[in-house]
Amino acid sequence: GRTDAVWLAAWALLLFTLLPFQVLGTWLQGMFSIGLGALLKRRLLYGALKLEPDEVRTAGAGTFLGQALEAEAVERLALSGGLPGLLASLELILAMFLLGKLAWLLACFAGFALYAALRFLRKYQRWTDTRMLLTQDLVESMVGHRTRLAQQPAGAWHESEDQNLHRYLFDSRSLDRAGAILVAALPRCWLVLATLGIAPAIVSREWSAQQTAVQLGGVLLAYTALRKWTGSFAGIAAAWIAAKRIAPLFRAAARPELLGEAPAGTASRHRFDKVLEAERITFRYQPHASPVVRECGLVIRTGDRILLEGPSGGGKTTFASLLSGIRQPESGLLLVNGLDRQTLGSARWRKSVAAAPQFHENHLFTGSLAFNLLMGRHWPATAGDLDEAETVCRELGLGPLLDSMPSGLMQMVGEGGWQLSHGERSRVFVARALLQNADLLMFDESFAALDPETARVAVEYTIQRAPALLVIAHP
Repeated sequence: GRTDAVWLAAWALLLFTLLPFQVLGTWLQGMFSIGLGALLKRRLLYGALKLEPDEVRTAGAGTFLGQALEAEAVERLALSGGLPGLLASLELILAMFLLGKLAWLLACFAGFALYAALRFLRKYQRWTDTRMLLTQDLVESMVGHRTRLAQQPAGAWHESEDQNLHRYLFDSRSLDRAGAILVAALPRCWLVLATLGIAPAIVSREWSAQQTAVQLGGVLLAYTALRKWTGSFAGIAAAWIAAKRIAPLFRAAARPELLGEAPAGTASRHRFDKVLEAERITFRYQPHASPVVRECGLVIRTGDRILLEGPSGGGKTTFASLLSGIRQPESGLLLVNGLDRQTLGSARWRKSVAAAPQFHENHLFTGSLAFNLLMGRHWPATAGDLDEAETVCRELGLGPLLDSMPSGLMQMVGEGGWQLSHGERSRVFVARALLQNADLLMFDESFAALDPETARVAVEYTIQRAPALLVIAHP
């Protein structure tokens, strides 16, 4: 043949211009993935912040870590498997049109492939359950490592891990077998079956050369489509199962939040003698269970100092969580400064009533001491906020701690920072509540970890600073 320089130049130019479009397409896909991932993670974080305390306590830290990992799988696998799977389905329909009378063979084989895909989906679901169990067990073991060292015999430290790993290995093998059948065997089986189906017509020369070429093209197109579809189905299945895992957090983000019907500043402009009023409050954890709090009432006025005592399990903490707005009562009347929660709104309710939960339910975040003190007020903090935080800490007896820290209030604390003692952490939690400047402060066994002299100093300063005070303690 003859080489045409013009056509060669045009072809080279076409290939050259293809490169920037490929780069642009990859960049756009990356930007879309990053944006979608950011939106998904914001939604999940917003949903996590809307979970009820009992939901968080029941699930455990390992479950939430697993859900965070699953969120990554959703954004990655949905994009990598969704579009190729859709295109492969369209190619299968086109292949059926090309096969003509043999379209029934492809339809039957596609039905069998769908059965294999559903079988793979069930295997993947079981494997994911086991993997999530491993994650949760690992986190729980890490959190309780010191307890295991002190209480559990050394020979029994890894019994649970060994059992879970054995189950994970079994489920992984089962998933690999199902995946090999779906991804590797099925497309090749179609190629063999379709070849056997059209071989008699080719041998007997029943078809013309054009018909034979069309049939072979349909077979090859179906083979390519099946290979793409089975390959992308693994990603689609993983994304679908991961989406089911994160669905509770995703749905929780849509829970309505009480914004309040009263204009902003209403509660601060109209101060009532009764800071908080509770009348015939009833609450139960389960719909048909016995009430934990039954028709309880309490009135707290400005200047009141109330000590709430009772045996363990008597409902003191639950009652305090109802007053602070963490939980909602089943029935009864609950007012803060003369306004109910529906009128005041959740945010302004929490600003009016500040609570320091029990030590094991309170947390010191990895960050500066100043952030941990002022996170309930506002952040970033002003110079006045930092001065007030230091004053409160020194009044609570934390002066020696501040003097020993090289960075003072800016010293990093938490898991990766300066390690505080039990009593120091308790006083940080007390200071955090005091710095919120709420109308009512509630402390749930916040002074139990302190020695008598330190507790006396902390309690005296708390009584002096709090406008109204409710302290929960054992008799």
